[in-house]
Amino acid sequence: MSATATHAAVLLPEVLTALNIRASGAYLDATFGRGGHAGAMLEKLSAEGRLLCLDRDLRAIAEARARFGADPRVHIFHAPFSRLAACADRVREGLELDGILLDVGVSSPQLDDPERGFSFLKDGPLDMRMSEGEGASAADVVNRAPEAELKRIFREYGEERFAGRIARAIVADRAVRPFTRTGELAGLIERVVRAAAGGRGGRRGRGGSEGAPGGGGGERSKHPATRVFQALRIHVNQELEELGAALEAARSRLAPHGRLAVISFHSLEDRMVKQFLRRHSSVDPVYAGLPVIPATARPTLRLVGRSIEPSPEEIARNPRSRSARLRVAERIAPGDVA
Repeated sequence: MSATATHAAVLLPEVLTALNIRASGAYLDATFGRGGHAGAMLEKLSAEGRLLCLDRDLRAIAEARARFGADPRVHIFHAPFSRLAACADRVREGLELDGILLDVGVSSPQLDDPERGFSFLKDGPLDMRMSEGEGASAADVVNRAPEAELKRIFREYGEERFAGRIARAIVADRAVRPFTRTGELAGLIERVVRAAAGGRGGRRGRGGSEGAPGGGGGERSKHPATRVFQALRIHVNQELEELGAALEAARSRLAPHGRLAVISFHSLEDRMVKQFLRRHSSVDPVYAGLPVIPATARPTLRLVGRSIEPSPEEIARNPRSRSARLRVAERIAPGDVA
């Protein structure tokens, strides 16, 4: 069965409602993945509509071209979502978009392929690069970064409370033999965390046990390697920096009354999104309460409803959706009251 057939687009009906799609509008799916959201968006567009699809993963781009490459409404770009404005300019200089979707984080096809090295449940090369072959891999980071840097990565991006112990163990083990496989690293983490928590540890080289690779769920249900693998993935792919740049680019390219919809899967991403939307939907605090507020200090976005989480039915169908959270905002048109 193909990746397309097995991949489930998260919060699909909620995303379509959030984007409020107009048949002749211009929309952008900044994280194509395997096209679940993009395909549903395209079904709502007329011949005059436009759909821009971005992804930094060449396998996702190949899927996009195979499915939609012959459709004149679709424009496909191999690019990170931080470059969405430049991609929009390639369709038309200064193009404003009626809707933008950011589905942040790793995709299910990436998790499910052991050769990509994202999952601790399936042994494979310790890679984790979304853009294959570009930049440093997870193995490069694990084998070369100083202990203090590893500790910072695990604590800052994974909120791992045993970050120091894991970093020390990695440095000790890599002096004997470098880490090359996901199973090796997952086994070490399991050993260290279980020992630190008072449980029985395993040996290096043992793979992971049960648990969803994407994290989420209750703390006790998480595999010990969940947070470290998340942290390495975020660091390797500069995901938080990408997200910050993408949010700013999206805000600058939304047409009046255009919608921005962002799906995040862990607290670091969601906190960034929440703070960004709140900041740009409020008057600059310096001018709060003044009778005349400069245009540059006025809000540019309006929040649309509260954050949305998957229904119990969706979680039952797709357990990986359980930690997803959707936030939506609309671009305020000039002259509108915020």
